[in-house]
Amino acid sequence: MATIVNSVAHPTVVSADPFVPAREQKNLHNRWHPDIPAIATVKPGQVFNVECVDWTGAQIGNNDTSDDIRDVDLTSVHNLSGPIAVEGAEPGDCLVVDILDVRPFDKMPWGYTGIFELENGGGLFAREFQSRAAKAIWDFKGVYASSRHIPGVRFAGVSHPGLIGTAPSTELLATWNKREGALIEAHANAVPPVAYGPLVPGAYVGQDLPDDLRAKIYREGARTIPGREHGGNCDIKNLSRGSRCYFPVFVKGANLSVGDLHFSQGDSELSFCGAIEMAGIVTFSTSIIKGGVEKFAMKQPIFLPSPVDPLYSAKLIFQGISVDYHGDGTQYNMDATVAYKQAALNAIAYLMKIGYTREQAYLLLSAAPVESHIGAIVDSPNACVTLALPLGIFEHDILPKDEGLKKLEFGQCAVRSDGVL
Repeated sequence: MATIVNSVAHPTVVSADPFVPAREQKNLHNRWHPDIPAIATVKPGQVFNVECVDWTGAQIGNNDTSDDIRDVDLTSVHNLSGPIAVEGAEPGDCLVVDILDVRPFDKMPWGYTGIFELENGGGLFAREFQSRAAKAIWDFKGVYASSRHIPGVRFAGVSHPGLIGTAPSTELLATWNKREGALIEAHANAVPPVAYGPLVPGAYVGQDLPDDLRAKIYREGARTIPGREHGGNCDIKNLSRGSRCYFPVFVKGANLSVGDLHFSQGDSELSFCGAIEMAGIVTFSTSIIKGGVEKFAMKQPIFLPSPVDPLYSAKLIFQGISVDYHGDGTQYNMDATVAYKQAALNAIAYLMKIGYTREQAYLLLSAAPVESHIGAIVDSPNACVTLALPLGIFEHDILPKDEGLKKLEFGQCAVRSDGVL
């Protein structure tokens, strides 16, 4: 007979509400800084839950217009839950983080994928497409996602935190701000910007802090947009339940933070807000390897991906090389980014032959479990990159035929209320 004796629920150490704006919640922050105090402390080996808002902090709605994507305030993202201190962690240690589960809130069984404006976020093809806001809403049914804005597809999600990392030391924060500041200065007129430096407007730490400390954090705090030495916004789609992360520790307690949860994502998250963004709950356990930074020659985190992966064995693979043949035909020398762009543009052009709009195809490649690989990076002048599109996500046959591809009608994703694309 089952009893409640020795049956203790795992505690939720950080609570969040997905329907309340992030700036009204206590347990969140959106800058990296060593002086942000831990809001909770856990013991090594303890299993605990962390609740997270979506990365925009409830700015995006479940509707059929992309005006909210167009108008999103990017100065106030990402909204992270934490920091969470781990007892016994010291600088130079390795913090081992086991991701035991990642799931959406029961009360919010939907997410979204967005294409951001050229002047407000951009994305991989921001300049090529002169990007204007568009989005797809995805409904969750168990492990599966489908969208009224991209009909004809349904796939199993590999849910994961897009952003997870430890707090930087004072020295490391200064290094980030110096090197990224130099890059910004060298490309001052870039659209979209090449990087985002510290910015007081939009900065947020939900805890009660002395005014001088809050001002210091807001003035110096690093933006959460890129991944760095501590982890951060790496968007690795296979860091789903069952994954293990090895993070270098830079401050006492490590001060782990997490957010930007994804129900699913293709390799590279190419449309900027390219995953299926969601709010939800992550279950963790941690341990510490003393002196791990030296033992493992750690300059950045090390990851052991999840053994849980949807089985999509049949894939249609698109190749790209470092020649801009979708643009002006320029030959580049071993440029894997150019090669990846060509592979993705080839896939988008193919999906448009089937009947998807360019915006739908762009969103789908960002959100679905697409795999990308570098095939060759030693054969000058052309790097070779591949993009693999799983056939099993489609409800119709997309394979090449002698008679060509059958073009179907899939409508359009959510666009701006003024109709601008």
